[in-house]
Amino acid sequence: MSYTDPPPPSGPYGGEQPPSGGQPPSGGQPPYGGQPPYGDQPYGAGQPGQPPRTSGKATAAMVTGLVGLFTICCGFFVASSIAAVVLGFLARKEIEASGGALGGRTQALTGIIAGCIGIAAFLLSIVLVATGAVDYDFDYSTS
Repeated sequence: MSYTDPPPPSGPYGGEQPPSGGQPPSGGQPPYGGQPPYGDQPYGAGQPGQPPRTSGKATAAMVTGLVGLFTICCGFFVASSIAAVVLGFLARKEIEASGGALGGRTQALTGIIAGCIGIAAFLLSIVLVATGAVDYDFDYSTS
């Protein structure tokens, strides 16, 4: 055999390749590397095998909820907790309406829970200050 002679035809495992008679392979699936026909996938479903895109509202809900939760000591950050709850519910609605094209349910739920805890802690601190159980004067004199 010289370098000018083509190699003998072989199949995937070294055997003879069957002639192509226009028949699809067994199982009715397209051959390897073949593209599915146009229009097989619903609009917005993404590519097969890829995870769905994460909703931006879900990410924003999680971030604002955690910011509100970690800044409970500063009462004016309760707006962040409120925004987290609102964005979390909007994100869940958007994810459900997308039909699987968007992900991020867990992030939206994290934002809702963290936002609710931040709001509850803020309301509890208002009640504690109003009843006198907590004093923010920071007057430590004992006389």
